[in-house]
Amino acid sequence: MDQGTQEACPFEFNFDPASFKVGDTVSYRVPSQFQDFPFVGTLLEVHEDHVILASDPKDPKDRMRATRESRPIVAADQLV
Repeated sequence: MDQGTQEACPFEFNFDPASFKVGDTVSYRVPSQFQDFPFVGTLLEVHEDHVILASDPKDPKDRMRATRESRPIVAADQLV
């Protein structure tokens, strides 16, 4: 790839917490362990003040509670 060409991101993220819905792909963070490093997750549940997401929605053990904001924050104790 030459320096003038950028590869498109393979994910389409929803950064609008007001429009979050089940199945949306979001970029989430775990700042207590990984600073601002981005992870990719899928929303499984959307609540008024939080969301439940998974990095692998097909794994029933992979469930994390996160804040409901443009890039949800997951607490370290929620990591599987």
